[in-house]
This record gives sequence, structure tokens and C-alpha cells, in this order.
Amino acid sequence: MRRARPGALPRGTTERALTSVEAGADFDDAAFRPGTGTTTGAGTGTGAGAADGTPDRPVSKLWHITLTVSGREAPLDEVRRALEQLAHDHPFLLTSRYATDHAEIRYWEEARDLHDAAAVALRLWGEHRQSAKLPPWEIVGLEVIDRETYHQRVAEGYGPPPAAPVGVHPY
Repeated sequence: MRRARPGALPRGTTERALTSVEAGADFDDAAFRPGTGTTTGAGTGTGAGAADGTPDRPVSKLWHITLTVSGREAPLDEVRRALEQLAHDHPFLLTSRYATDHAEIRYWEEARDLHDAAAVALRLWGEHRQSAKLPPWEIVGLEVIDRETYHQRVAEGYGPPPAAPVGVHPY
């Protein structure tokens, strides 16, 4: 067996060697459990009744994110300006509520599963801290729920109200 770095040219050839990365051992098991985002028919999966008879693959779903941050007091106008910049940098931001020492950010995220959505949400504040000049606050709360749960909560009257008005608002 020849050892070389992935994609290295085999000796005597001018084309790149193709390499692949295998999915985890439980990929197929997780892909077809109920509630994992598989699709039937139209969508971004392989589609029901594919010619080769393979079942659908998981597709991304929408997740409602509520991120709560807190820290030392900062001037209210600076907090507002920073959150408005964050909303400009992250166009899917629905609404932000803020005070001098804490803020709540709500938005929709598209991800394959809850783990991916939570990971992206946990990086949001830190990744935009410099560009949006966000206060040096830390994340103190995170809620990630799927679209169906969000709408069920709103319909039953015990969930977060729909994010209206959209934008950046004081508490």
C-alpha cells in the first residue's frame, strides 16, 4: 500500500488522485430515524422513489434560536449600535432586546440537526464581537427548538410570541 497525503499525485501521473471521507459508523442509522429531517418527494434529499431505490438522506431544517448574553454594563447607545450592526452582518436576525447589561437575540438558523444549530448559535456572539463591536459579554442562555415546536408553542399560547416587531429594541 502506498502512503501519501490525500490528493497527492501518484508517481508517473499528471492527474490528482481522488480521495473520499467516510461518514461516521452510525450515519445511516441516524439518517433514517424519525425526526431527523429526512424528506419525501420534493426537497433537497434524494427524493422518494429514487431510481436506485435508495432512501432519502437527511436535509437541513429551520431552528428557532434564542441567545441570551450578559456582562458588565455598557452604554445603551453603544449596545444598540452593536446589535444593529450584528443584524446587518447576520441578515437572518429577527429581533434583539437589550439593556445596559444583557441582551436577547432571536433568529432562525438552518442546520442539519439540533447539534449543528446549537454549535453555530454558540459561535455567533464571539465571531461577530470584533466586526460589530459587541460588548465583551458572555453567553448565559441558549434555546434551540425546531420549527414545528416553535409554531406549536405559539399556537398554544405558552411559547415565545412571534418575533414582532422585527428589529433591535430596548427591554
